[in-house]
Amino acid sequence: MAVSTGTEQALVERVQELTEQLEQIGDPFARDCADQLATAIVQLYGEGLERIFAALSEPGIGVEELRERLVGDGVVASLLLIHDLYPVDLDTRVREALDTVLPYLESHGGGIELLGIEDGVARLRLRGSCDGCAASAATLEAAVEQALQEAAPDLRGIDVEGAVAAPAPGAGTGPAAGARPARPPVGAPQWVPLDGATTIARGTIAAITSELLIANVAGTLLAYRNACAGCGENLDGGMLIGGTLTCAACGRAYDLPRAGRGPDGLQLEPIPLLRSDGVVKVAFAP
Repeated sequence: MAVSTGTEQALVERVQELTEQLEQIGDPFARDCADQLATAIVQLYGEGLERIFAALSEPGIGVEELRERLVGDGVVASLLLIHDLYPVDLDTRVREALDTVLPYLESHGGGIELLGIEDGVARLRLRGSCDGCAASAATLEAAVEQALQEAAPDLRGIDVEGAVAAPAPGAGTGPAAGARPARPPVGAPQWVPLDGATTIARGTIAAITSELLIANVAGTLLAYRNACAGCGENLDGGMLIGGTLTCAACGRAYDLPRAGRGPDGLQLEPIPLLRSDGVVKVAFAP
């Protein structure tokens, strides 16, 4: 039987002390919340230990493969981050996350640059068509922020140069007077695979759903909400010539490679699209 060291004994005694204090909390709601928090933490560590021992018990697994598997496990990675034991530094993880969304930004003639990380806050700069684009807020929320959250949950925040706030209703990127208003999002965008998107021929457009339009411009797939920024009508009946999509209902033309910019300050709503290992995914909240 192993003998507990002084440190181990002190930790056990501290847990017992806090447990006793928890039982003495007079407010039932506060006591219940604290109890649930303690239970959730224990369950998190229990799940992490279970996954670690499951990986260790696999026959023939090498040290490097084991390390990669544990680092890539969401629960184990969370525990490593809590204790500052994650083997990949924050700067590297942020850069790798930005690399995953760069193809989408480049498909709209833009890009993003990491200026540095200070006090856990990543300083970013949008480039090209993304700089000052009215769709910057939605792009960051759906693509960049989600990628950073997955790769670097310990990041405290981001500070972006070149991002602008989403326009107010009736502003340049919204429907013209009397047009059908865009349907407001009802939840946070999630990356979802698109079946059949890779079969869309060059120089053509297709409505994957009633609200999602995919265009193949010179071999590059671009995704937009299927609504004209001027009249509000669907765009899948329009004409695509080069990178210009013309609305069949009102005749307004939009430059798809430049984030859907159109006349009179109007702009389509771009949807983040990524191609990875032959799978096309979009971040879309209908």
